[in-house]
Amino acid sequence: MKVLVVNAGSSSLKYQLFDTVTEAVLAKGICERIGLDGRIEHKLANGDKIKKEIPMPDHAVATGIVIDYLTDKEFGCIADMSEIEAVGHRVVHGGTYFSESVLVNDEVIAKLSNCVDLAPLHTPAHLMGIEGCTKAMPGVPQVLVFDTAFHQSMAPQAYTYALPYEMCQELSIRRFGAHGTSHRFVAAEMCKILGKTEGTHIVTCHIGNGSSITAVKDGKCVDTSMGMTPLAGVMMGTRCGDIDPAVVTYVMKKTGMTPDEMSDFMNKKCGFEGLSGISSDSRDIEAAILEGNERAYLTASTLAYQIKKFIGSYAASMNGLDAVVFTAGMGENNTELRERVCSDMEYYGIKINKEVNAAAHHQSDIVELSTEDSKVKVYLIPTNEELMIARDTEALVSAL
Repeated sequence: MKVLVVNAGSSSLKYQLFDTVTEAVLAKGICERIGLDGRIEHKLANGDKIKKEIPMPDHAVATGIVIDYLTDKEFGCIADMSEIEAVGHRVVHGGTYFSESVLVNDEVIAKLSNCVDLAPLHTPAHLMGIEGCTKAMPGVPQVLVFDTAFHQSMAPQAYTYALPYEMCQELSIRRFGAHGTSHRFVAAEMCKILGKTEGTHIVTCHIGNGSSITAVKDGKCVDTSMGMTPLAGVMMGTRCGDIDPAVVTYVMKKTGMTPDEMSDFMNKKCGFEGLSGISSDSRDIEAAILEGNERAYLTASTLAYQIKKFIGSYAASMNGLDAVVFTAGMGENNTELRERVCSDMEYYGIKINKEVNAAAHHQSDIVELSTEDSKVKVYLIPTNEELMIARDTEALVSAL
C-alpha cells in the first residue's frame, strides 16, 4: 500500500510517501509559506530534489501541488493519484477522546475540533490539513495518529493534578504528554531487542529542542514527563520545563507580564537559551563548553541531571529497569549528553561504553551503548514517527 503521511502546520505541510510493503520512503518534502507566496521543496529517494516558489493560497492547493510533484514525469515516483491508497496525519493532541489511531469521519472531526484549546497552535492546522486532503483526494481514506494517544494508558495517579477534582474534570486538566508516536516506536523496537514485551521495563528519552521522558512497562506508557502541555518536564531549547508554580506568579508581579506574555516567556525565552545566554541549540552549548563557558556547562549538566532523576523515578514507579533508550535530535547525536546522563548510574546497573557512545552520532542504525556487563541495556534507537503513522494507517485502512 502507498500511504501519504502528512504533518500540517499553520503555514506548512510536511509529507512523506511510503510503500508499506517495503517500508521505503519514495519521496518527501515540505510546502512552506502557505497562504502567502508559497514554496515547495521536493526530494526523491535517489536524492534528486527540486525547490520552487509557487502560489499556495490554502492547504487544499498545497496538497494538490504535492500530488502534482509525486506524479510528475521527471520528479515523481507514482503514475497517478490513484496509487495513493490512504493518508495518515500526525496530530499533536487528541485530548481524552482518542487512545489510538482512528479513521477520519464527521464524528472524529467534531471531537478533534473540541481539542483546539488544548493545542491552539497545532489543532487548527491539523484540521486545515485534513480538509485540504479531503478536497484534493476525495474518497481516499484518512487516518489520524495522535502524539497523546500512547500516553492514555497512564493510571489516574500518574496523570492527575492536585487541583479541585471538579475543576480537572470540567476543564480537562490532566497530564497528556507528547511525542507519543516516537516513544511508541522506539519502545517497540527495544522490546524486539529484548525478545519480549510482557515483563519489560523501559525508559525512553526523546531529547531534542523539545524533550520528554516516558516510562514504558509491558509495552505501555505508565508515566511521561510532559504534562497538560509540552511545557512540562525537563528543560528544553527555549522551554523552562518543570518549575515551582509560584515562580510564575512571582515573575508576573515583578515584571508586570500578562498571562499570555508569561506563557510566551516560558515557552520561547527560557530553557537552554535563557539559562546559557548563548543559544537554544545544544551544538552551540557544547562548543561553548569547550571554550570554558561556565553557563554553558551549567546548562548541559542541568539537563543531564534532570534526565537522571526521571530515569531513577521511573525505575521506582515500574519496580524495575531493563533498558534506557535515547532518541530524537539530541538523544541520537549529542554524545556528551548521553555520557553525562549515564555516568554515576552504576547503582541502577547502567554502564555505558564510552568509545562506542562517542562514535554513535549522525547515523541511522540502532546502536547498543551499554557495556557487556551492564545490567541495564542502553541503546540509541533512531526514531521514525512517520513510519509508525504509515503502519497505523495501513492497518486501519486494510481492515475496511
